[in-house]
Amino acid sequence: MNEKLLISQDLSCVGQVSLSVALPILGACGYQPDVLPTTILSTHTGGFGNNTFLNLNREIEKIITHWQEENITFENLYLGYLGKEAIDFWVEHISKFKKSKLILLDPAMADSGKLYSGLDQQYVSKMRLLAKKATILTPNLTEACLLLKKEYRDFSIEEINDIALNLKERFELDSAIITGISTGKKIAIVGVSDRLNFILENKKIARSFFGTGDMFASSLLAAVLAGYNLKESSQIAADFIKLSIKATDVNQDKRLGPNYAGALAWLRKKVTEEER
Repeated sequence: MNEKLLISQDLSCVGQVSLSVALPILGACGYQPDVLPTTILSTHTGGFGNNTFLNLNREIEKIITHWQEENITFENLYLGYLGKEAIDFWVEHISKFKKSKLILLDPAMADSGKLYSGLDQQYVSKMRLLAKKATILTPNLTEACLLLKKEYRDFSIEEINDIALNLKERFELDSAIITGISTGKKIAIVGVSDRLNFILENKKIARSFFGTGDMFASSLLAAVLAGYNLKESSQIAADFIKLSIKATDVNQDKRLGPNYAGALAWLRKKVTEEER
């Protein structure tokens, strides 16, 4: 269990999202995660008011140059929320990581039919360029619609399956997974790959938290790297989120995210069992 991987996304000092979730989850699962933070925020942007925002784009260039001088390479790449400046960097430089055997892109930019604050259609266009370089893409339904230039609306599960297939074909992906699909009392995941086409439905949990999308992508990657197929990995990630929420105090502020640490032992056991 010594797969090396690079995680590049923002770091929120308060709130269990993005890098502060991805790094401990993948490290606890036995991998060797290194990081390339894109920005540092005082808090994430979900309900804390006017957060501070430090763009690290100039420093990123220096970091990459140093890595090249030391011949530091990564077997796998995981990109999450980037922001306007960092997405320009990755569009320009992702070709330098072409030797990576797996590139997971979580195109975090929108939800519930709306772009995140500060992002625009130009950002979406750049995300389409990055998507062409990914091997696994994990958008929610809003992000999938934006990538395909589809109007966001209520879709049937069969239509969402077609959207996933369109994503795979248009961006020449190994796999596409559409997450967080509300189907009444259940939450669905739709996934397609060369070998699989699946729909998973899990009972909806009444409580909701920020950061669950980051938890899903991180635990999905942990399971995929361990050797589980896409459907199995998606179910493990969904179960991990469910167990994390169950382990969370009922009075927990949803802005702080669920207690993922309460389910890490379960996730590590699942991952190491398959790796053996």
